[in-house]
Order: sequence, then structure tokens, then C-alpha cells
Amino acid sequence: MTESFAALLEESLSNRKLQPGSIVRATVVDLDNNFVTVNAGLKSEALIPVQEFRNERGELECAIGDVVEVALKAIEDGYGETVLSREEARLNKQWIVLEDAFEKSEPITGVITDKVKGGFTVMIGDVRAFLPGSLVDIRPVRDVTHLEGREIEFKCIKLDRKRNNVVVSRRAVLEDSYVEERRTLIESLEEGQIKHGIVKNLTDYGAFVDLGGIDGLLHVTDMAWKRVRHPSEVVKVGDELEVKILKFDRERVRVSLGLKQLQEDPWVNIARRYPVGSRLVGTVTNVTDYGCFVEIEDGVEGLVHMSEMDWTNRNVQPAKVVQPGDQVEVMILDVDGERRRISLGMKQCRMNPWEEFAALHRKGDKVSGRIKSITDFGVFVELDGGIDGLVHLTDISWDKPGEEAIRDLKKGDLVNAVVMLVDPERERISLGMKQVEGDAWTDYVEQNPRGTRVTAKVTQVEPKLVLLELAPGIEGSMKGSDASQDKTKDATEVLKVGDEVEAMIIAIDSKTRSIQLSVRAQELKEEAAAVEDYRSTNVTGTTSLGDLLKEHLGDRGN
Repeated sequence: MTESFAALLEESLSNRKLQPGSIVRATVVDLDNNFVTVNAGLKSEALIPVQEFRNERGELECAIGDVVEVALKAIEDGYGETVLSREEARLNKQWIVLEDAFEKSEPITGVITDKVKGGFTVMIGDVRAFLPGSLVDIRPVRDVTHLEGREIEFKCIKLDRKRNNVVVSRRAVLEDSYVEERRTLIESLEEGQIKHGIVKNLTDYGAFVDLGGIDGLLHVTDMAWKRVRHPSEVVKVGDELEVKILKFDRERVRVSLGLKQLQEDPWVNIARRYPVGSRLVGTVTNVTDYGCFVEIEDGVEGLVHMSEMDWTNRNVQPAKVVQPGDQVEVMILDVDGERRRISLGMKQCRMNPWEEFAALHRKGDKVSGRIKSITDFGVFVELDGGIDGLVHLTDISWDKPGEEAIRDLKKGDLVNAVVMLVDPERERISLGMKQVEGDAWTDYVEQNPRGTRVTAKVTQVEPKLVLLELAPGIEGSMKGSDASQDKTKDATEVLKVGDEVEAMIIAIDSKTRSIQLSVRAQELKEEAAAVEDYRSTNVTGTTSLGDLLKEHLGDRGN
């Protein structure tokens, strides 16, 4: 009897033409924590791991008595056991769905799960498919964060079950659905419209916004009135927002969008809100080689040029003074509402050391400081407040030429000087070192101007040049022809070293510090004076003018 039952079973199985991979219906007869026992009417009941009956949330999707589809892996595994698989049955069913969709070019639903080389992984039920990066959207998309984890429709464009190779395209689905939507949208779009959109992709220069069939570019400069370094500071992929159509090229289907245009322009009446000279606190937003930008209100920035950061250092390195995020006090220096530019100053919020020096020092005051630098035209001396004063070459020494006197100085030397000029507006202070001791030459020419009769001692005689000492340290010179009233070609014939002569100062040159004398000019002046005396006293008798001159000259000889 047993043999006849086995034979009947074999005959029944052969009539059903069962083979590995076949899908059969089985009844759940038992289940525990590890296995689900099913009966498919085969040689024996089969144990299937309970995990194959759980969904993505880990919930068990069967109960005793349920009829489920399973795949036949083996009627008899060598131990008399039937081997069935719920997972392979679901996978096989999914392949059937895929093949049907592929043949009919119909969309299927899947979920983007991972990013791989060249594209993304899409799970279509239990089947893993590949989505090339170029087929994610109609436009190139680098970031698919807004698509991950969502059920999306794809088209299967390549299918090979034997090699388990599935390639899908989201772009094909979008192109089919966007054709009519794009046509309708293009006809309705107008510049100035406010449209609702979704941010699809970010680039360094802006964001692409889906308007419902057409992508528009929201440029980074049109995102906010304030400076935006990168679009991610304002929007992110997936954001829904209202935008304004700034420009629409219907032929090329290009749309330029604006976000900041929906907000009030902070630059309107900017000069009225921030008059020149007002002081306020702002936030440093950016630091450059030439200065820093400070935000004084949302959407309004001003530039603090490097020359306006410090009173004493015009070539300051901005990065050593401020950093992004610092709160700084600034003064409004200039406002240009049309060009949207504001010039700010930081140093103006501190005491001006040039004005402070001018308030405490006057011309002629004595100061001291160390030499900060030496140049071809003079030396800079560091004064109180960190400012510098210039001692020009010509004001270093009375006795030596500037080029020679400057060689005696070195950086760091402590020197005394006299204030000669203070100009706070031009930030200039002129100093003099030689003026500290006074100037005998200047004092002498002030007391003996041009035309003065002086007594001088001959120190050197040459045929055409005579050098004389007017006072200790004060020298003068005289041409040989001026050594006597009668022009002489050789001064050595009338003068010798050690002679004292009376002469007239006929020229003074302050630049060369030279004094020119003339004995002849002095004698001619005295003769003219004698003639004038004669005329004024109405001399009578036989005395002649020549006699008077001889008498006058005779008196000088005595």
C-alpha cells in the first residue's frame, strides 16, 4: 500500500512538471521565532527562515492558515526534505513585473538607496537596478538628496535577468510627463510673475528651481540683498519657495529668477539712515588684501579700506586686524546709494594722534624720539602716539652737508629735534635737528642784512678771490676786483692775510649759506655820502669838491 502511494505521488509530481524555480502555492501550517512551516502538497513540509516573511519594517506578513507563493528550490534535498523559498518567489514575481513593464515601456516604482560610481542604486522591490547619473533628471544633477528614500517612477531601459542587470531612467519618465506641462507653462510665463518652485540643484553660481516643468536659474546675486558667498547659505535642495521671473527667453526657454526682489530693498534712502560722520557697530563679513567688509544692517555692507584701519600704518594687513564675525565700531565716510557703495572707517572711531600732537605741540617746541627709518631725503623719528616726524637732509646739521651728516646716524638712535611744522590734515610733521642748538649764521645775517658796513679779517688771498672772517665761524668772500675802489686785477697787490678791512655786505644766499662782500662798494658809498654832505651844507669859497674828497680820504687814512 505504501509503495502504491509513493508511486501515485511521483506520478502526480511529474504531471505537474515541477522544476527548480517553479512558483507553487503553499499553506502556512506552523511558525515560530526561527522558521515558518509550509505545506505545498509535495513529499514533505518545508521550513523557510522567518526573515523571508518579514517586511522592511520587520513585521511578520503571514499567519497559520495563510496561502503564500513560494519558489521550489528542490523537491528532495538528499535528506528527504523539500526546499522552498519565499524570497526567491517574491524576486521571481518582481522580475515578471519588470519584464512586463520593459516590454510595454511602462513606468515602474523604485527607491534610490545609494550612490555608486557613475550613478545610483535603485531598489525595485527586491531587485537592485542601476540609475546612471545622466538619467536622473532632464538637466544634470549632482545632488539627489531630495530624491533619496522616496518612491519615484522610472522606466526600465535595459533588462538582462540571467546577468541580473537592470538599468533604469528617471529622465525618460520626466520627459514624457513634462512635454505637455512645459508647453502650457511656457505659454503662461511672463516677466514679473511670482511663481512657486522647488530647488532642484545647487551650483557655485546659483540654484536651479523647478517651476513645474521648466527649470529657472536663481543666480547667487539675486538670492539676497546681502553678500552671498555660496547658494547653500540661502537655500538647499528640496526647498519650496516663491520666486520672481526677472527675464524669460521664450525661444531658448531660459528663465532668470529672483528671490531678493520679493523683499524690500535696504539701499532705498540709505543716505538718510546713515549720514556721513555717524558711528555704529557692525559685523565683519569678509576680509581681503585691501580691507574688510562690514555689515551694518541685513543686506547692507560697507568697505573699510586698509588705509582707514589704522592712523599710523597705512599698509596694515587687514587679516591681522580683524576676522570674519568680529564686531567693530565704524564711522560712515561716504554713501553712494546709486552704486550701492558705502565707505567706512575704523580709525576715525579712535583719537587722531596727529590732531592730538598738534594740540599739544607748537612750532619751535623741542621733542625727542628714536630714528625709525633712514631714507635718501631724510630720517623719520618716532614720536608720541606712534606717529613719525620727518627731519629733512637740510635740517640735520648746520656744519655738514645733509648727505654727509646722515651717515653719522643709524636706526634706533635717540635724537632731539625742534617742531617746524604740524599739518594734521595731511598727517605730516616736519622736524629739525640742527635747530635744537640754534644757528650762528642765521643770527648774524639777521643782525647784518645786505648793505651793512662790517669789519672783516682777511684769512686767504688769491688774485681773484679773497676769503674773510666776519665773526667766529662766519665766513664771507669777495671778488678780487672788489678789494679796492680802483679795480685791480690782482687782490694780492692790495691785501694780505691778517689785514682788517671795512667792507659792505652786497649779497646773502641762505641756501648756500654764503655772504658776499665788497670794499669797493663800501668806498663808493662813502664818496657818494660825502658829495651829498657838500651839497647840503652849501659850501662857499675856493674849496673844491676834489679837496673835500681828499680831506675825507685823508681823515680815513689817519
